[in-house]
Amino acid sequence: MIAENLHQVEQHIKEAMARRTRVPKDAPVKLVAVTKNHDVEAMREAIDAGATDIGENRIQEAKSKFDILDRDVTWHLIGHLQTNKAKQAVKYFSLIHSVDSEHLARALDKEAGKIGKCQDVLVQVNLAKEDSKSGIYKEDLRPLLDLVDALPNLRLRGLMCIAPNYADVEACRPLFHEMYEIFQQVKEIPFKTANISYLSMGMTHDYQIAVEEGANIVRVGTAIFGPRQY
Repeated sequence: MIAENLHQVEQHIKEAMARRTRVPKDAPVKLVAVTKNHDVEAMREAIDAGATDIGENRIQEAKSKFDILDRDVTWHLIGHLQTNKAKQAVKYFSLIHSVDSEHLARALDKEAGKIGKCQDVLVQVNLAKEDSKSGIYKEDLRPLLDLVDALPNLRLRGLMCIAPNYADVEACRPLFHEMYEIFQQVKEIPFKTANISYLSMGMTHDYQIAVEEGANIVRVGTAIFGPRQY
C-alpha cells in the first residue's frame, strides 16, 4: 500500500511539473517522505519502493529511528527546532528546513563547528504571518539570510514555507506564487558562500499546486503513509 501511494504521489508530481508555466517543466522536484508518527517498518517499505529522502518533525523521534533504520537515506528536519536541540540536529540531519531566527542560526553554527560539519539549511518564511506557525516575516528576511551566509559552519541552500490549511486548496496558490518570486529574488543576491538551490513548499493537501508554482522540494506524509499512528 505504501509503495503504491508513493508511486502515485510521484506520478502526481510529474503531472504537476507538466502544468508549470513559469518554471522549466523538466526542472527536478525532490520528494521528502514525511514519517512523523510512523514506525520504522513503514519507513523501510517506502525506502524499498524508491524513497530517498526522509523528513522528520521532531528530533527525539528521528533519533530513535535513525539508530535502528538500516537504510541509506537523506534526512531532513522539517519541524520547528529549539536552540537546545541544535547539537542533535546537526548530528542527524543533512538539510534543516526550519531556521527562523538569528539565535537558532548561531546555535546551529556553533554545534556544526564542533563536529567539523558544514550544515546545509533553509530559512523558513512565514509569508501568511500566521501566529500558529514558525518562520520569519518577509520584511525581516534579508538580515537573516546575510547572517546565515556569514556563519562559517552553515551553508544557506534556500527557503521553506508552510501555507495555511485552507478549506479550498486553490487559496494556497497566490502564496506559493509570491514565495517563488521571493526565491528568485534571493537567488540574485551576491552571497559569499550560499548556494541557493531549494524552495521547499507543499505538503499532502497542496503539494501539486506548490509544484505548479515552482517548488522543487515537497514534504508529503499522509498521502504516502496514511493517517498518522499515534
